[in-house]
Amino acid sequence: MSYTGANTGRITPPLFGTEVMMDFIQSSDGTRIAYEQAGTGPLLIVLGGAFNDRTVGIPLMEALAPTATVLTYDRRGRGASSDAPTYAIEREIADLAALIAHHGGTARVIGYSSGAILALRAVAAGLPITGVVLYEPPPTGRVGDELAPQLAALLAADQRGAAVELFQTVAVGLPATVVADLRHAPFRPALEAIAHTLVYDTLLLAALPDGLLAAVTIPTLVLAGDQSHPIMAATAQALAAAIPQGQYQLLVGEGHGITPAVVAPLIHAFFSAAA
Repeated sequence: MSYTGANTGRITPPLFGTEVMMDFIQSSDGTRIAYEQAGTGPLLIVLGGAFNDRTVGIPLMEALAPTATVLTYDRRGRGASSDAPTYAIEREIADLAALIAHHGGTARVIGYSSGAILALRAVAAGLPITGVVLYEPPPTGRVGDELAPQLAALLAADQRGAAVELFQTVAVGLPATVVADLRHAPFRPALEAIAHTLVYDTLLLAALPDGLLAAVTIPTLVLAGDQSHPIMAATAQALAAAIPQGQYQLLVGEGHGITPAVVAPLIHAFFSAAA
């Protein structure tokens, strides 16, 4: 048996003898959230970052499915999920809360890039999350505070391409030559299609509220790769130090992209030890 993901045209075969299932849940404001699920065991939810839909979590889902029920989902405004007329970080937290409630009431979470910041905020908000792994959370502060209104203005003028390039330049830190080359990349239309969600991710990059990290009292593993910009490792180390049960690990030879063969065993070992 196989499954065709809605609106993707992608055929997903069974993993490790377990079917991959796609479904939807309704968040508290009526927004429909699409997710894919595989495996059996404790619930583990993958949160993607900027420019990501649920497919970013598929390789990690495949690697972790033998020991967990793994969900990867389209954050609101992306992929097969719907959206609301206005955005607030609290709405995204409510989306995650709805997924957790629908699947038994507690979960462990993996947050990637800006999704790591969303995971932190969800834990601090009191969601029933029992452990969290953060992969290369970006720095927060002034850039996030200043960039969101600039992106919103470009999107209001229907300048999606310009919004993509502004985010790539300011938030990601890509050189101008690379940004110019990426204009012709085959995935550029997909980036422009979800450009409105860059405002959402940029709001997550704003300065964290005072006391938020101290409120993250569950076991937390913060990972960074030594091939990324040094600010990523510095940010990860600082977050881990500020979280009461935080641990930090630098991955030699790894960059901003998650390598499941490297990261999945670390996740499994961390959650097993924290159980």
